[in-house]
Amino acid sequence: MDKVFSINAFHVSRELRAPFIISRGAKTHAECIIVEISFEHYVGRGEAVPYARYSETVDDCLRQINEFKSNKIWQNDYNTGLSGAARNAFNCAIWDLRAKISQRPIWELLKVPMPEITRATQTLSLTTPEIMAKEVSELSDDALIKIKLGGDNDIDCLKAVRSTRPSADIIVDANEGWNADDYCKMIPALIEANVAMIEQPMPSDNDEALRELDRPIPICADESVHTSEDVEKLAGKYDMVNIKLDKTGGLTEALKLRDAATELGMSYMIGCMVGSSLSMAPAMLLANGAAYVDLDGPLFLSEDVEHGIKFEGGLMHPFTQKLWG
Repeated sequence: MDKVFSINAFHVSRELRAPFIISRGAKTHAECIIVEISFEHYVGRGEAVPYARYSETVDDCLRQINEFKSNKIWQNDYNTGLSGAARNAFNCAIWDLRAKISQRPIWELLKVPMPEITRATQTLSLTTPEIMAKEVSELSDDALIKIKLGGDNDIDCLKAVRSTRPSADIIVDANEGWNADDYCKMIPALIEANVAMIEQPMPSDNDEALRELDRPIPICADESVHTSEDVEKLAGKYDMVNIKLDKTGGLTEALKLRDAATELGMSYMIGCMVGSSLSMAPAMLLANGAAYVDLDGPLFLSEDVEHGIKFEGGLMHPFTQKLWG
């Protein structure tokens, strides 16, 4: 078996159309890692985005994969020995390879519904009220709008977006940018703007206040949840979880996290880092049943991968098997 399998891991820097800004800073490129696992004439591919917030770097993820493959652990258990983005790229490449070898679509292998056209978020990065108003005016009429907040003028930004699009569905993401006082000050404005959901208002290591505060709007955990082992500690603080494959460490654990959250009565959204359609395709397998589908990462790229996912207005089309799975 050692002689017929080969693994290649490498870095791809994808330029963005414009800087992507959240409360923690801005980025102009998506720094991705690609894993390709070959068997005979089949090649399985997976993409992931190492995230500095979780102390990940491209070099560290590539080192993990190179050490992992040299130890041959992957032959017995492809979900052991790696973590985070490194495990995600590897895990998704394995599933892609399995689908190709079996000549069966990935949804049949996993016994999940075949992806369908779904409504996906269109995200506004954190800028000024004037720029956000202009950007939101250019979105499709049926857009589900996600606003990045956590800056100094959150209420003005929120009002600018709502006044420009008075009937649109809006969710907001503070990316850990608020404290308890900020949250309490924002709630009246969020209610007035008819915001449907708040994502990760406070830092993951300082979110206990949410147990005591009123939650008139559902709150979604993002940075506070990575894998299925994290779900129980969220009870009483959050109403839903944001499942991202780069946090779970791949599709296998993402499905476990979905099931764990559902068992505890929590809904979920499926989210992403800024990456190509190769990153989004595995995540689409969780879109059925998700409260929100937040997989618009490719829209921020200057150029997507070949056979990329089609976005049409506020709708996201299923990936093709020429791309993945």
